[in-house]
Amino acid sequence: MELTPIQREILTALINLYRQNKCAIKGEMIAEVIDRNPGTVRNQMQSLKALGLVEGVPGPKGGYRATGATYQVLSVDEIETEAVVPIYRNQQLIEGLTAAEISFTTVRHPDTCNGIIRILGDIRDFDAGDVIQVGPTPVNKLIVRGKVVGRDDSSNALLFSITEMVSLPKRPIREYLSENTISVPANATIQEAARIFTRNNIHGAPVEDKGNVVGIVTFTDIGNTLASGKVNLKIRELMSKDIISVDGDTALYDVVKVFDDKKVGRLMVTSGGRYIGIISKTDVLHEMVVY
Repeated sequence: MELTPIQREILTALINLYRQNKCAIKGEMIAEVIDRNPGTVRNQMQSLKALGLVEGVPGPKGGYRATGATYQVLSVDEIETEAVVPIYRNQQLIEGLTAAEISFTTVRHPDTCNGIIRILGDIRDFDAGDVIQVGPTPVNKLIVRGKVVGRDDSSNALLFSITEMVSLPKRPIREYLSENTISVPANATIQEAARIFTRNNIHGAPVEDKGNVVGIVTFTDIGNTLASGKVNLKIRELMSKDIISVDGDTALYDVVKVFDDKKVGRLMVTSGGRYIGIISKTDVLHEMVVY
């Protein structure tokens, strides 16, 4: 169905206003949003009614409401329960907006990557040069950042130059664990623990005593202990007993937040309350490398 630019603007404004107000929308409200004369909007509504894209709602609280065909014509998914994909402009969260679609237009260009974001909500305050961030998206936790280079009000879309994209896998953290997790005996000496670390090329490990994990020790713990002159301590005397753990089914995105919140470099991974491995910040960075 071919629509004129003003018809697309009216329908887009109608959908956006309905999302915010959850009631029939008066023509005056649409006219204010798209900066048109209310009479022009009323005239266009007659044509849109004839096309089956708009229905009138009578009464004092009446107005206009989009039909299901409107969403199809505008290529907007009608979702009963939607997840909001936040949009930031110049580092400020813009309330009432959510990204409906992100498209990449110059992925083959060796130096430039551009994109188009179709948005549900009023985008008329966005200008060229604004710094924007979209996301994180609900499934893949995708975050896209860039600068606005243009605006298409008829399709409610922003054209932007992409400067950064980050996405964390949604697989559970247990799938990233090594099959052979190295541990250090609680009664090991500092020298024995250091040899275990060097031989296995690791920088930290859980501490075990009689088959139970009782703490965690790192090269930093060993270095600090040696620097203080306490060369004869057992690992149980210098290990950290404050074990921070995550369940093996936790998504990688949430594990990264735990690293940040707890200010630690390693986390114990459990399943059913039983220790199954250890994950470090380095492991997470390794998984994010594209080969």
